[in-house]
Amino acid sequence: MHLADLVMFKTNTQTALWILLILQALCAVFFLYDGLMDIISPGGQQESRYSDRFEYVIAGVLILSVVFTGYQLRNMFSKQKRMEDQLMVASGAFAELLEKHFDEWALTPSEKDVALLAIKGFSIADMARLRETQQGTIKTQCNAIYRKANVSGRPQLLSLFIEELMADGLTNPKQ
Repeated sequence: MHLADLVMFKTNTQTALWILLILQALCAVFFLYDGLMDIISPGGQQESRYSDRFEYVIAGVLILSVVFTGYQLRNMFSKQKRMEDQLMVASGAFAELLEKHFDEWALTPSEKDVALLAIKGFSIADMARLRETQQGTIKTQCNAIYRKANVSGRPQLLSLFIEELMADGLTNPKQ
């Protein structure tokens, strides 16, 4: 799934949840109106009064449900927004961290591209295909990157960034 698909799915899901809440609220209003009309209108049989009491209970539960659901939806969407904002900060910080190290290691533009693909988990063959070059060239560039970064391979390269992000406090397990 692409980012645009995820955004569309999120938007559609939020819209559907709000529409369902509105429909639920309309049903509650209908039951409340029906109950009030039964109280206002004179007469009625004893059997219908028991039925009316049941309708009042249903209307009350439905109204409480609408209030609770609306409150929970609002909290859920605001929490989701905060988490998305934190993710944006973390991904921006990660990009800055990558660029800082790439500059410190004096990587060439091609090595920067290969390092980024390696960190993303692409195989040598995939990197060669994407960069339209030979696998041997990619292996040579990877070795140069690892040497300049003073690591033995891809796992150490990735762990270098993860450790630094965790040490900087960008991840907070209490949130």
